Amino acid sequence: MVESGQVQRMNRRVLAMVLAGGKGTRLFPLTKDQSKPAVAFAGKYRIVDFVLSNLVNSGVYSTYVLTQFKSQSLLQHLRDAWQFGSLLPSQFIVPVPAQMRSPGETWYQGTADAIFQNLELIEQAAPDLVLVFSADHVYRMNVREMIEFHNQKEADVTVAAFPMDGSLASEFGVIETTAEGRIVRFHEKNPNAPTLPDNPDMVFASMGNYIFSPEILEQELYADAAKENSSHDFGKDILPGLLERANVFAYDFRQNRIPGDPPDTRPYWRDVGTIDAFYDANMDLRAVTPDLNLYNRQWPLGSIRELNPPAKFVFDQDNRRGHALDSIISSGCIISGALVKNSVLGRSVRVHSGAVVEDSVVFDNCDIGPNAKVRKAILDTNVTVREGDTIGYDLEKDPKSYYISECGVVVVEGNRSSVEVTTLQLLNPELGRRRRKSDNP
Repeated sequence: MVESGQVQRMNRRVLAMVLAGGKGTRLFPLTKDQSKPAVAFAGKYRIVDFVLSNLVNSGVYSTYVLTQFKSQSLLQHLRDAWQFGSLLPSQFIVPVPAQMRSPGETWYQGTADAIFQNLELIEQAAPDLVLVFSADHVYRMNVREMIEFHNQKEADVTVAAFPMDGSLASEFGVIETTAEGRIVRFHEKNPNAPTLPDNPDMVFASMGNYIFSPEILEQELYADAAKENSSHDFGKDILPGLLERANVFAYDFRQNRIPGDPPDTRPYWRDVGTIDAFYDANMDLRAVTPDLNLYNRQWPLGSIRELNPPAKFVFDQDNRRGHALDSIISSGCIISGALVKNSVLGRSVRVHSGAVVEDSVVFDNCDIGPNAKVRKAILDTNVTVREGDTIGYDLEKDPKSYYISECGVVVVEGNRSSVEVTTLQLLNPELGRRRRKSDNP
């Protein structure tokens, strides 16, 4: 966690507004019954945990999480994992469902409208700075450094930006800047957006993280709300209109450094908005030294609550040896005479004798039966793979039962009748799902 002296150097009251209401349609079917920020990642985390961890580790303790679509799973996770229990009124992480405060009593019409409908929360907090951050991305960020950059530039608005391959320009807002970092133009999802002066293959993409002075933010949101033809989006409407009237700077995320990381660690940021991007980001974690470091104790990810027992590997016999190679195995898992290779397993996963799991992402509470085989797949929460079944081995048969991504990743929908793995299930994984006699090694 951040040291007290480092927090004091920020010398400003900071309020964070986290946008966590998107549908995540490109991540279907993982978002069939939940919002994108609630989707599991790296075994034990949710996507929303990354932005919240970055804020808390950076000394930002006042955060509203704006929810909207299919929010029950996300609300339950915030309740169970992110309660400070502090007596200080300035330390909170509070979910805020859509309040229908627009004149037409509508859902949020865009990212800017989401903040506009909750301006009273900002007015009540009376902060010196307002952070508007997205909950949709996987990354670690020392937000203190972005705030210090904002202060040094005496900026009205600062936008975090990161170089991305030019072929992805149509998926991001692309920024043009001067040598000192002042933004001179935005290109919203334009495939012909200009590349970086020093690298013709890369564009400077907005990360969807902004710092505003409260006065500028309130002024622009009221003006935007009065425009009938506005899409009420920060990237499309608010920020381009500010360039000639305010000091708007880009913070180069390549400069960001995390306490406790080796000096040569490269900043990591990924938009996991599609099945293939989500799969690849999980697979990145298998590297001996991954760019996304989950093991830095000075910069912990997720909440500190852990209710599962340790992972266990059982049986050491020929053709029945429980082991895992180049994989992440979360707490509560039992690998019973099975092989797990190049995979990421969530909490309380059971893999039975003779089963093989390769190049796959397995969410919490899945049960993979004896002699079953799973390859290049994503298994959603509570999936049961029956004895001897195969997934990912027959791309002619699999599409009849499962969703297949453009790159051939097989996605098996889970059973979310209980919405999430409850606290009671975490304490006792035997509850809430059927067990075979073969579960007991």
